[in-house]
Amino acid sequence: MELLIRPFCAEDIEEVSALDEKIFTRPWSRSDYEKLLTKDYYLYLVALENGRIVGFCGMINVCGEGDIDRVMVDEKYRNQSIANQMLTHLLKLGDLAGIEAYTLEVRAGNAAAIHVYEKLGFVSEGIRPGFYDRPVEDAVIMWRRQ
Repeated sequence: MELLIRPFCAEDIEEVSALDEKIFTRPWSRSDYEKLLTKDYYLYLVALENGRIVGFCGMINVCGEGDIDRVMVDEKYRNQSIANQMLTHLLKLGDLAGIEAYTLEVRAGNAAAIHVYEKLGFVSEGIRPGFYDRPVEDAVIMWRRQ
């Protein structure tokens, strides 16, 4: 598989939004995605395979801390290290931007995602009870610090 990882742009909104609707129980709106293109402290990436978007992730730089969100990979392309590659790229870009620590929340029952994050140096530092709905589930708060 030849994977291309590049910055998210306006032309990606429809395809990323469709992927979001397939993966998350609370998908973002088109205006949510448009907003990602308006601030220089937003950093979002897409992963393409043969010109098709198969993954998306990003973060917001909040005073030198990267708040990672919306990590998603098309079900047909999972277990091929796409999330790992996207996040590795994202962390490198964040480091270049001066980010010194990264955080994210993940469903407590999402063992596959937790494993990916742990391989990238994230550690669990707490729980947000009932953070997710549809279904209700706790979130594991993970951090990666320099």
